[in-house]
Amino acid sequence: MARRERTRHLIELGGLVHKAGLVDLTDDDRATLYGAMLDLVAKARGEDAGDVLALWKRRGKRAFDAEAQSEERSPDRAPD
Repeated sequence: MARRERTRHLIELGGLVHKAGLVDLTDDDRATLYGAMLDLVAKARGEDAGDVLALWKRRGKRAFDAEAQSEERSPDRAPD
């Protein structure tokens, strides 16, 4: 059961990478994706870590909210 939950979690995280546009932006280059993520981690561990994480969280929430509103306006649209 724990393995299934972990697999689902990893799939969802991969979905976020795709949803953010990183896969297309990097032409699905795994080394570039990994390097970018390592850069994000370094930035989030810097001196202004709290501010960086708060900014990312606000941006993510806004994007999720905008997507939800967009889906509410077009309910007959097939899900991706």
